[in-house]
Amino acid sequence: MARRPEIAIPKIASAKVASAKTASAKIAKPRTAEPRIARTVPALRRSVAQWREAGETIALVPTMGALHRGHISLVRLARRRADRVVVSIFVNPAQFAPTEDFSTYPRTFESDVALLAREQVDLVWAPQSVAVMYPEGFATRIVPQGPATADLEDRFRPDFFQGVATVVAKLFTQTMPDSAVFGEKDYQQLKVVTRMARDLDLPLRVIGAPTVREADGLALSSRNVYLSAQERAQAPLLHRVLALCARKIAKGRPIATILSEGREVIERAGFVLDYLEARHAETLAPVASIKDGPVRLLVAARLGKTRLIDNVGLK
Repeated sequence: MARRPEIAIPKIASAKVASAKTASAKIAKPRTAEPRIARTVPALRRSVAQWREAGETIALVPTMGALHRGHISLVRLARRRADRVVVSIFVNPAQFAPTEDFSTYPRTFESDVALLAREQVDLVWAPQSVAVMYPEGFATRIVPQGPATADLEDRFRPDFFQGVATVVAKLFTQTMPDSAVFGEKDYQQLKVVTRMARDLDLPLRVIGAPTVREADGLALSSRNVYLSAQERAQAPLLHRVLALCARKIAKGRPIATILSEGREVIERAGFVLDYLEARHAETLAPVASIKDGPVRLLVAARLGKTRLIDNVGLK
């Protein structure tokens, strides 16, 4: 008799789900004065210098705009950690491959600033052009190792973490924050940035914030707007399979077996799977057993034209 798989396809809810395009509409807070908007490095540094002279602490939230409730959760955490909050909005060309969506990435600057005003953000760092960040003759790149070469995102986006590390290092030196807040949804990125800051002795603390999800479990992402209605209804299956695998492994089931069955479920559901892996939660090294250290499950898959990523820790 054939062995019954331990991972079964979770049912896809038939109820209507809220469009990701309306996610920001759920953020309700009285509007306050708009934050300062710095478009050049000198303007940014003048504001930072004033705060430093007053003995105030600064927290940075780096973003590429197209803000949603996930970003706002980062802003609120930053507000709790510092006297002043800076949010950067910059769609960084250095982290996009030629075949990726740099030209079509959502850009919603005016509505982003309105959201940040409601959250009492002090300053928006929005370089007026790519040339402000990468002027003519720019010739320096940071090439991270360690978690940046874990054979996860780097396998499919080989130049991605060079672009991320370089722009984040520039943001850190430009804003001189005491802390910087990143979401755990981009888990490998969080570990790359944390390692870089530690290795370069940068005088700030990198803080990871929990992933914010829709009611059906889908991780919030600016790219969710690319999903069709049918794909949006199907997309939460990725997290349900991930969470089910985590529960099975936490109970002592073999990691290799559970992940193999999870991959099969994801692919049978119509996703094009890039990876579903179990890794050490800090180093991102492969693990064979829960005895190998704190474990994180990470997944990436395409649904139609949209690439989705997610991760969960074992409890």
